[in-house]
Amino acid sequence: MAFPDIQSFMRLLEDRGELLRVDTPVSADLEITELADRLVKKGGPALLFENVVGSEFPVVIGLMGTRERTALALGVADLDDLAAKVRALIDLGGSGGLGGLLSNLPKLRDAMNLPPRRVKTGPAQEVVWRGNEVDLSKLPILKCWPLDGGPFVTLPLVITKDPETGERNMGMYRMQVMGKNTTGMHWQRHKTGTRHLEKAKRLGQRLEVAVAIGGDPALIYAATAPLPPIPGLDEFALAGYLRGQRYPVMKGVTVDLDVPANAEFILEGYVDPQEPWVTEGPFGDHTGFYTLPDLYPQFHVTAVTMRRRPVYPATIVGRPPMEDAYLIEASERLFLPAAQLVLPEIVDYHMPPAGVAHNLVVVSINKSYPGQAYKVANGLFGLGQMMFAKVIVVVDGGVPVNDFGAVWREVTQKAVPGRDTLTTRGPTDVLDHSSRGWGYGGKLVIDATTKRPEEVGSAVSSRDEQAGDLAPEQFAPAVSANLPLFPGALAQTQTPDGYWTVALDKTQPGQAKELATTFTAHPAARGMRHLLIVDEQTNVHDIQDVWWTILNNIDPERDVWVEGGLLVWDGARKLPEEGFVREWPPKIVMDEAVVRRVDALWHLYGLPEQWR
Repeated sequence: MAFPDIQSFMRLLEDRGELLRVDTPVSADLEITELADRLVKKGGPALLFENVVGSEFPVVIGLMGTRERTALALGVADLDDLAAKVRALIDLGGSGGLGGLLSNLPKLRDAMNLPPRRVKTGPAQEVVWRGNEVDLSKLPILKCWPLDGGPFVTLPLVITKDPETGERNMGMYRMQVMGKNTTGMHWQRHKTGTRHLEKAKRLGQRLEVAVAIGGDPALIYAATAPLPPIPGLDEFALAGYLRGQRYPVMKGVTVDLDVPANAEFILEGYVDPQEPWVTEGPFGDHTGFYTLPDLYPQFHVTAVTMRRRPVYPATIVGRPPMEDAYLIEASERLFLPAAQLVLPEIVDYHMPPAGVAHNLVVVSINKSYPGQAYKVANGLFGLGQMMFAKVIVVVDGGVPVNDFGAVWREVTQKAVPGRDTLTTRGPTDVLDHSSRGWGYGGKLVIDATTKRPEEVGSAVSSRDEQAGDLAPEQFAPAVSANLPLFPGALAQTQTPDGYWTVALDKTQPGQAKELATTFTAHPAARGMRHLLIVDEQTNVHDIQDVWWTILNNIDPERDVWVEGGLLVWDGARKLPEEGFVREWPPKIVMDEAVVRRVDALWHLYGLPEQWR
């Protein structure tokens, strides 16, 4: 199902009870975030704020805030259908003479929807601000979290063109408002926008930029998708394929760029590569931690175009689960067939919300020979944005990869610390605050598959066993009632599946290593396989909170090691005295005054009590 624009999708959601209107005055400064955060974490509806203080434009947020709404937005009954759709497209048959070739026609029609369709005019240019009329403060741009450096455009579709080849790119890069007609442009080193800017600098020219806000759900998703570098395949093409019809684009009014004709707003302008970069941030990021201030290019807005009655779409990122988790899952499903083309033994894979995309990848495989888990993990590290993965857990094909508890039970049962764990190095997400270097750090592979004889040091070979009925090794977890004390250990718990979690108020260097030495030597360690050390803000009884903290706060090469037979994960804060030279960022926490205000005004918002 193709939606003409985002407002048509909103109407459908409202008809289904999946979008609620709030006509009470609300502030774009933190208040909308607090409301949206509560609803997305409880699986609640999208929200349309019709009365935003200081702006004439309404704000809609949470449009793809559940798995079901994301599937609806992308025109499928379930996100798993995305994989089937792509698999059908790439599985073109040519046998059977003319009849066999004709059987491909429906697939080829789908492929024909890839190129965008040029139109002369569109709703996105019904109103035009130029020059001095441009004033970004008139837009209801959100300040999302208390320590943010200012308001940020959080759902921008940033369009550029390669100055040499003319190839288009669209990406979603946050934009901090710096003035009435300037923003930061958060182009990280691995992003296509950065490459376009570098080319423009070499050519001695400005880089034209257009930023669409809105469009339709398929285009918003496409801007987040990790597209492979295939000539002619861009985000407009992907959106056309998903919506089943070519995407309508038109020329910008002041830039020579194709822009979506059905957007709500379009910001047009340029980035001058000769200008000094500006300080951007802090920003409460998708990791759940603040990204600290850094230097980025500055975007100059020369024109703003919009509909006559536009709606400003926004999202928030932060501590999971958030709306971006469902966009990530859509990408998982969409690109699973491509991963299986390269690594055919893959049954499924999943990036759980606790891993905030790159920090944890769980992959299940049909295993037929020793070492296959490492072959698959290394193959994934070489596939596009999978290069940023920090921890890859490989399990047997029958294990449901999206069952978080089942996966970690497999790890304790089938992965012996040291024997079945392997650290390596490679590129990391530049938002990873714990890596040994900026964009570079350690990685961990855990082989939680059933082992072949060669993998356990047996004299018997897989050939002798015919790779068939291998008896799994047995590990019997045992929870101890007598847990040791340690300075700074605020809370601790052991789980029946072999995980020992300790919250540490770390005040001195080496404290986590001392704790690990003490605890792994204690009798309480005998029934455990993993020691998880987290910071003082973590709830040791909440497994999602534990793994979210651990995966954010480790460089596996430095912070994961075997001691006393246990795999120790040091997820405590790292200190300068320990050789960690970068600033450690704070976790995102909403201002208590805002929380109290929302509680006090809840009856005025008109929202059901269940979402409070």
